[in-house]
Amino acid sequence: MDNFQNEKAVIRAMHRDLDGSGSNFATVLGAHTSAGYHWRGYHPFGEIFGAQEVADTFWAPLHKSLRHLQRREDIFFAGANHIDGGDSVWVVSMGHLMGLFDAPWLGIRPTGKMAFLRYCEFSRVEDGRVAETAMYFDIPHLMVQAGQNPFGPQTAQHLIQPGPMTHDGLLLDPQDPAEGKATLDLIHRMIGDLGQWDSGLSLEDELRQTWAEDMIWWGPEGIGATYTIERYARQHSAPFRAGFTNRSKTQHVARLSEGSYGGFFGWPNFTATPTGGFMGLPGSDKPAEFRVIDIYRRAGDKLAENWVFIDLLHFMKCQGVDVLERCTTL
Repeated sequence: MDNFQNEKAVIRAMHRDLDGSGSNFATVLGAHTSAGYHWRGYHPFGEIFGAQEVADTFWAPLHKSLRHLQRREDIFFAGANHIDGGDSVWVVSMGHLMGLFDAPWLGIRPTGKMAFLRYCEFSRVEDGRVAETAMYFDIPHLMVQAGQNPFGPQTAQHLIQPGPMTHDGLLLDPQDPAEGKATLDLIHRMIGDLGQWDSGLSLEDELRQTWAEDMIWWGPEGIGATYTIERYARQHSAPFRAGFTNRSKTQHVARLSEGSYGGFFGWPNFTATPTGGFMGLPGSDKPAEFRVIDIYRRAGDKLAENWVFIDLLHFMKCQGVDVLERCTTL
């Protein structure tokens, strides 16, 4: 059975060369990616095609702004994609990109101090090269570090978010396939329980079917992180459900697991209409897209931790609010 070591090696090599490339980002990406490389990124980046464009649009400006950039990785795993029946293999990397914020980026004012850009990256490896990447980050959190908070009060609490409590998230070696199957099966049950908001149970009891009582939901800036089922229900899940109607079915591009870790992303994951208002915005009849990455850690037969990346700048743009334009100076 495939243990995904070849695909992991491709991503480790690309990250090593990219992180140490100096200014030769296009050359590095060209050496590790396929022709027509497809890159999806957090707003304002969207979809970019080709190594040269990805390098010029994202990597070179980021390195110019966050000098001496370090990749501080907390989770790394790979797996066959459930969505296409296992035909493709994806590799996941999650953590922070840390550097000295010495020059403006996307109009965000530099601080001259350390800054952390929280990221998660899904990469599809085919024939020894990276054919496709989805890379979501938390730009609003970087804005907060620079003193340019784009949002109002959060329902939960955002922090520099740590990796797994168990410190075992870097799955560099082969894993027991049975463990990965158990993780993916649990994620599937969770999606079935929570995906359509119609179980008939109380929210807390609905969550208890697949979540540990002391779960941690590491949400993005603008929402925040929350701890225990009771607080998660109160500080995120219940307000979110109350704010939206017409939630579409869940749709993912990739969903995979390895060992005790798994996750998915969509483009978008779902659409919903914020008829009850959300994040300080008034109620609206405009449907909005939710581009989301979820990463999970399983402990026994329950989900224990969940790192969540939501493109809230894209959500706001769908509602007619350009957060970067409103909150930054070039």
